[in-house]
Amino acid sequence: MFISHIQHVEPYLYEVLRESWGLPAPPAAEPQMEEEERSTSLISQTTVSAIMASIFEKLNEIYRNQDEASRTMITNIKSKDPTLHSKLACGQTALPAAEPQREKELLTLFLKSPVMSSIFVSVADKLSNTNIYPVTKKSIENRVALLITNINFTDRTLNRYGADRDEANMKNVLRGLGYEVVPHRDLTGDAIGAAIRKFSEHPKLKETDSVVVVIMSHGKLGSVLGVDWKKKTSGDEKPDEFPINNIYKHLGPEECEALTNKPKIIIIQACRGEEDGSVPVKDGANAAEPCEDVDQPGPCSSAGEQKGSSVRRVHREKDFISLLSCTPDTVSYRNPINGSYLIQFVVEVFNTCAQKDHIVELFTKVLQRFEDFPIASDLQMPTINRYSLTKCFYFNPGL
Repeated sequence: MFISHIQHVEPYLYEVLRESWGLPAPPAAEPQMEEEERSTSLISQTTVSAIMASIFEKLNEIYRNQDEASRTMITNIKSKDPTLHSKLACGQTALPAAEPQREKELLTLFLKSPVMSSIFVSVADKLSNTNIYPVTKKSIENRVALLITNINFTDRTLNRYGADRDEANMKNVLRGLGYEVVPHRDLTGDAIGAAIRKFSEHPKLKETDSVVVVIMSHGKLGSVLGVDWKKKTSGDEKPDEFPINNIYKHLGPEECEALTNKPKIIIIQACRGEEDGSVPVKDGANAAEPCEDVDQPGPCSSAGEQKGSSVRRVHREKDFISLLSCTPDTVSYRNPINGSYLIQFVVEVFNTCAQKDHIVELFTKVLQRFEDFPIASDLQMPTINRYSLTKCFYFNPGL
């Protein structure tokens, strides 16, 4: 499939690949692609041209360095063997700036190597595989992520020491993956909701291939706590909490059409139950009353759709995947110096494996890190929740 796309958008590279890999010649008269099919090709002309340009750039760099090395060697020989130097210097020729035949021969040899062939095929498979979410250079340039970190609480006994390290580490990881980071710190429950709603209107979402939302705070089952959360409330006072379920509402197609059919990756570092009094600092508020867990939404109504209208129905919740720091009713741990263990392991895995693994593989490797949890007396196990991805998502499919 990849080769056939190249044939239409970059005939020169197609011919080289066909000869290099021993592919049969195309039929003498091949029907021209329809304009619609051409515009919806999985491999765009820009992508193919970029691949070829990158290969030529590397090859020219090699040859430039080789030519320079040869000149240096010949100069050194001059002082030791003038006769040999004369023969070498006379036969020396400069590398042409642009010689199509030489480029073609060079590229053919390069592509024939098993390593290059396997890399090229792997990249091609990811770019053309319909079971993989599409990623282009333009979509990477429009990536954006939301980062919310609650550190300082009105009740100072709840301050989350070490969370500043989590914030800095996640910023670095997300930026390294090409995301513009929209950071917020020390928000109330209502402010968290407002930040997510504003994020859902970000102008880059229309062109991005994905979003990442990271929320780090205290929590309890089904909720993230705002910085004004109190252990005890009086009268009709409303607890300062943000329902996790609202994330999927604000970023779903009803409120954020721009993210329809695009991966939405959620990472939440917060307890989902009560503290148990262990020595490490825990991301949970003391005496927090448990609330109902986040359930999958039931059948939705027509939401005002009229009979006979041309409104297209879409899934209310799709293309989400969430990594929560612990299982229901349990606590998650945070080191007051190095930050939470979940974020430490996410950073480690993403930095090591994000170039080759898709998001489910990455999250699974994070879970595996907790099998040898550094706290001998307590255990923590994150969970992958609300998994509704229909394809594999790679942060970098080889572009």
